[in-house]
Amino acid sequence: MFPSLRVPFLVGIVAALSLSIGAAWAADEDLGYATLSPPVATATGDQVEVVEVFSYSCPHCWHLEPMMNSWVGTKPAGVAFRRQPGTGGRWEPYARAYYAAESLGKLDEFHTALFRALQVDRKPILKEEDLVKFAGEIGIDPQEFRAAYNSFTVETKVRKATDLNARYGIDGVPTVIVNGKYRTSPAQAQGAAKMFEVLNTLVAQELAAKTPAAVPAEAPNAAPAAVAPK
Repeated sequence: MFPSLRVPFLVGIVAALSLSIGAAWAADEDLGYATLSPPVATATGDQVEVVEVFSYSCPHCWHLEPMMNSWVGTKPAGVAFRRQPGTGGRWEPYARAYYAAESLGKLDEFHTALFRALQVDRKPILKEEDLVKFAGEIGIDPQEFRAAYNSFTVETKVRKATDLNARYGIDGVPTVIVNGKYRTSPAQAQGAAKMFEVLNTLVAQELAAKTPAAVPAEAPNAAPAAVAPK
C-alpha cells in the first residue's frame, strides 16, 4: 500500500487532519472500516455511491483491479460506482492523466493500458512528457491529450478530487468509500477478500435504508472472483 505506514502513526495523522479540515472519523479495526463524521455528500442522488480511490503508481491498486472489476460487474441495482484518483505529490500527474483521458472519451482504453505499462511492463512514466508520449503510443492524439491535461476542466476535477480525498481522510490507496459515510481498504480490513465482505455489508445496509421494509435489499456476492484487466 502506498504510502506504507504503521497504524499508531496513522492514528496521529488522522487526528491532526481532522482538526485541520474540520472532519473526524471513528475507526473500528475489528469491523474493518471507519465511519466518516461528518458524512461527505454524494453525487449519485438516490443511488448508493461506491468510490474507489486509487493511483496508477500503486501496485496494490493494480492487484485489486481484477476483483474490483468483477464486483462492479455484479453490483446490485441501486449502486453507482466510480473511480477517483489520488492527488498530490507523485500521484498528481496520474490524476491529471486520468481526467485528461476521461475528458477525451478515451478512458476505457487508457486506464488499463497505463496500469499495465507501469505495473507489468515497468515503464518509467512519471511526468507530463512521459504521459503525453504514452498516450500517443496507444493511439490518443498527443496534442489533444496535452491540451486536455493542462485544461481548466482537468484542473477543476483534480481540485475537486483533492478536496474530496481530504474529506474522506485518504492517507493511502487503494481505499473504498461507501455512500460518503464509510471508508475501508484491504489494509484496514486485513485483506482484499475481507474488504469486499465489509463493502458488501455496508452496501446492503445503505440499500436497506433506501428500500421499503417489505422489499429486502439485494446483496452482492460475498467475495468476487478476479476478472483480469483487458
